[in-house]
Amino acid sequence: MSTETPAPAPATEEEPSVPAPRGRTGVPGVRKGEPPEVRGPVRAPARPAPALPAPAGRTPVRRPARAAAVLRWLRAGLLRSAAVLALLALWEAAPRLGLVDATFLPPVSEVARAWWELLGDGQLGEHTRASLTRSLGGFAIAVVIAVPLGLLIGWYRPVAAFLGPLLELFRNTAALALMPVFVLLLGIGETSKVSIVVYACVWPILLNTISAVGDADPTLVRLARSMDLSTPRLFQKVILPASVPAVFTGIRLAGAVSILVLVAAEMIGAKAGLGYLINASQFNFAIPQMYAGIVTISAIGVAFNQLLVAVERRLSLWRVPA
Repeated sequence: MSTETPAPAPATEEEPSVPAPRGRTGVPGVRKGEPPEVRGPVRAPARPAPALPAPAGRTPVRRPARAAAVLRWLRAGLLRSAAVLALLALWEAAPRLGLVDATFLPPVSEVARAWWELLGDGQLGEHTRASLTRSLGGFAIAVVIAVPLGLLIGWYRPVAAFLGPLLELFRNTAALALMPVFVLLLGIGETSKVSIVVYACVWPILLNTISAVGDADPTLVRLARSMDLSTPRLFQKVILPASVPAVFTGIRLAGAVSILVLVAAEMIGAKAGLGYLINASQFNFAIPQMYAGIVTISAIGVAFNQLLVAVERRLSLWRVPA
């Protein structure tokens, strides 16, 4: 009788071990009785060191920002002076290329040489001093007269109605048209020249001041009156600050007029001054010296205008920039 041997049991896959729950060791994934895995201490991520403050009295220099500011300044200066440089280049090239007669329009280099010679021998300084004394004297007198008179006329309606026709008559009379009258009444000395400058400068300042007072914000005026401000305080706190831009527009116009009218007056009768220098150079056919006087007058006008602009900005700090 044969006996059957039992078939071997099929091989079964080993079941994966399930991580033991937290035992007494307190370490997950470690079976009881096995030593836990030893790990090193956990380190926090490194943090960048804080920047040390700059020493007292020293500020860190930002070279890229400073270089960019310098480049912007150079670009703005080049843009502003590009037209002037182009004019000077054209002035230099036109006579040398035969586009104009060099006898009547010499190159700018010859004019600069003549200007330097006049400056070296003292003639330019003497004539400039004489013209500036007359021009600035007449201009200052016009400001002292026209600003208070304009405030008075602009504030009081009866005064404006009384002087209105007279102002319209004289404002339309050119100053140079009255030059013979000033010479006949005051002579050909300094008094007539300063008086014609005063007459020419009064009207731009006066008319702009009257307009500035009339255009003052009525709401601010009523508010100031409701606070029982006196008339002087009202002018100081409301009228004058609001009138500064328009008044200085008239003053800047008067500054340009003072130089132009004076030069014309010096051409008629004078023994010194830039107008006399230009006229005498023309008669003596010293054309480079004549252009040197003209360039000097232009430079004085530009410098005077920039000075008035700086004063206006100083007095208008309360205004909000656009």
